This record gives sequence, C-alpha cells and structure tokens, in this order.
Amino acid sequence: MLAASVPVHPPKTVTFDVPARVNTDTKGFERPVDEYRETSFGLYMSRAMVNRPTAHWVESWLLPDLGLCVTDWWWNPGHAREQDYYLDVCEIVRDGGRWVLTDHYLDIVVRTGRDAAVVDVDEFVAAVALGLLAPAAAESAMHTAYRAVDGLASHGHDLDAWLATFGITLTWKDRASGDSAGAPERPA
Repeated sequence: MLAASVPVHPPKTVTFDVPARVNTDTKGFERPVDEYRETSFGLYMSRAMVNRPTAHWVESWLLPDLGLCVTDWWWNPGHAREQDYYLDVCEIVRDGGRWVLTDHYLDIVVRTGRDAAVVDVDEFVAAVALGLLAPAAAESAMHTAYRAVDGLASHGHDLDAWLATFGITLTWKDRASGDSAGAPERPA
C-alpha cells in the first residue's frame, strides 16, 4: 500500500501575522519578517532563512484566489536547484491581519520557458488514502494544480505571463541591492 511507503504528516500550516511582522513556519517557529506587502490579489513576504543550510532568504506571494503560494528561494552556494519558482497548492484564509496557509501536499516546480512539473504526488495520494486530506479538499487541490500547469504551459511556462491574465503582477527583491524592485535575475 502506497500510504505505508511514504511518510505522511497532517496538512502543514503556516501563519503570516502582518501586524506582528512574524511568520510562523510549519514547525511552529516564529520568524521575524523583513517585509510584508498586501495587495488586492494577495500577500508578499520576505525574510531571512534561519538554521537552513541550503538557503539564506525566502520570498513568497500568497495568492488566495488561485489557491497558490509562489516562493522564490535564495540558495546558498552549492545548493542551488534547477527551478525558478516553487508553487504550493494550498488553502489561504485571511483573518484580519493574519493569513493562514494550509498546505494541500501538491507542489509545482516552474522552470521558466522550459516546464512546470507537479511534485509530491505520492505524498498527496497517501494523505488522501489515510484521510488526512478530505475528498473535497483533495479534489480542489487537483483542479488547482492542473489549472496552474495548463495555464503555465499555455503561456510558455512563464509564470508572470500566466498571472498577468488574472491582473496579477508579482514583484521581488533585487538580489544585487536587496531592495524591492523588479524580478531578480533568473538563470537562462
């Protein structure tokens, strides 16, 4: 049985507390946030990574209407991954100044201009089989993942081009200066 072969956890939650400028990660650790920015379509967060040998900074955009969290990791030397964006398929609920993300296991790795791959399908299937993800949430997650992959493919695997069809423009820190500006340079 697949569920027994894949270590599965209950759905992970992450809290983004804008007034407190804190991000509570999936393990319950509160991390100070360098920048939060609320827009009509979502929430941007930028903060240092703590005690993570592979990365030193993370930027994320929560897009509740799309059921996605778009993340760009700043990798440490020797740990870079061949990806431009990592998309978590999730539910995002806003309660005043707090945003809560509940992960629905499926993720999408985007390599701009090349491809978008759905990952962690084994974990998703095991979670559904064990009753950790309700059937309605599982069905919604699948629709979200495949709508995103289809949208990305129809726009040349360009996240910005696909999101523009929803009136969404994501901005990121300029890695050279550390200031919020246009998108950071991406590998070709």
